[in-house]
Amino acid sequence: MKYIRSNSLKRIFSFGKRGFGEEISDVELAVPPCEEHPPRPSWKCFSYEELFDATNGFNSGNVVGKGGYAEVYKGRLNGGEEIAVKRLTRISRDERKEKEFLIEIGTIGHVCHSNVLPLLGCCIDNGLYLVFELSTVGSVASLIHDEKLPPLDWKTRYKIALGTARGLHYLHKGCKRRIIHRDIKSSNILLTEDFEPKISDFGLARWLPSQWTHHSIAPIEGTFGHLAPEYYMHGVVDEKTDVFAFGVFLLEVISGRKPVDGSHQSLHSWAKPILDKGEIEKVVDPRLGGAYDVTEFNRLAFAASLCIRASSTWRPTMSEVLEVMEGQDMNKDKWEMPQEEEQEEDFCCFEELEFAYDSSFSMSLPDSVCST
Repeated sequence: MKYIRSNSLKRIFSFGKRGFGEEISDVELAVPPCEEHPPRPSWKCFSYEELFDATNGFNSGNVVGKGGYAEVYKGRLNGGEEIAVKRLTRISRDERKEKEFLIEIGTIGHVCHSNVLPLLGCCIDNGLYLVFELSTVGSVASLIHDEKLPPLDWKTRYKIALGTARGLHYLHKGCKRRIIHRDIKSSNILLTEDFEPKISDFGLARWLPSQWTHHSIAPIEGTFGHLAPEYYMHGVVDEKTDVFAFGVFLLEVISGRKPVDGSHQSLHSWAKPILDKGEIEKVVDPRLGGAYDVTEFNRLAFAASLCIRASSTWRPTMSEVLEVMEGQDMNKDKWEMPQEEEQEEDFCCFEELEFAYDSSFSMSLPDSVCST
């Protein structure tokens, strides 16, 4: 099957006769710059041979992750730098998946924040490939849910939660074009050696123009246990979609529980009545043995309770989430919901929809909801 050779692809990959490792100019990419103090990362055009050698011929023993349409391999360049190579699988090479792969490049190409995984480069020879820094520590999910590992201490958990919030706030507010991630979850938050979190996997991410309040997307894609009600039911996507998923992530970090447990109960539906009753100490991970900062825990628990509200109207923005998490705004009266809204939330139960932990899916909607 031939790869897409559309005008958009040619604009993104205007490599000409460059040699390997030569940087791509900002003008050619035509991607709006991000408002961030650190210098922008430099894209590089990798050759297929370089990636082939780095991954030992894309050896199955080097696979560190698999998604719905891509595989991720660890590798080492000739200079010693460790990389992660995301390759579009052969069975996924239809026009739609190829376009989504290119959208991912266009979305994250000039993202520049300490809590977002930077793109090092790409390759379009003999396939489609994205190249990232390799996380030697792994994901938040791999550390929290591996029973063979000691539990993460509270200081590390708080650092991870705060850093992830800052990265997501940057995606929503720091770039000139708003980026909606659509797949915030612990397995997509990678960690550096000093446990600094980095948001990764922008395969479902979308730009949202500033003049749009929301966007209706079909097919609906994501991971059970993290989906906001308005997205699952109507395909509506905006910043509050990510906020809901971040609330589930927060609960996962402070409780140590998976987004969907063995009995198919979602984490947010388990935690919500506990938080509503003010019995927040029941949410903390028992493996911590009481060794946690009560003030910081109260902040995260309160932030999570706001993020997982069924009504997107009554969820905070990431700016407001950060204010709560950093202790700048703990005014609970400000967030008290009208009684009728609370009653409506009680009826919003999606337990029957969440039947497998970490199971990604895709479903189509009627054409009537696919408009903006």
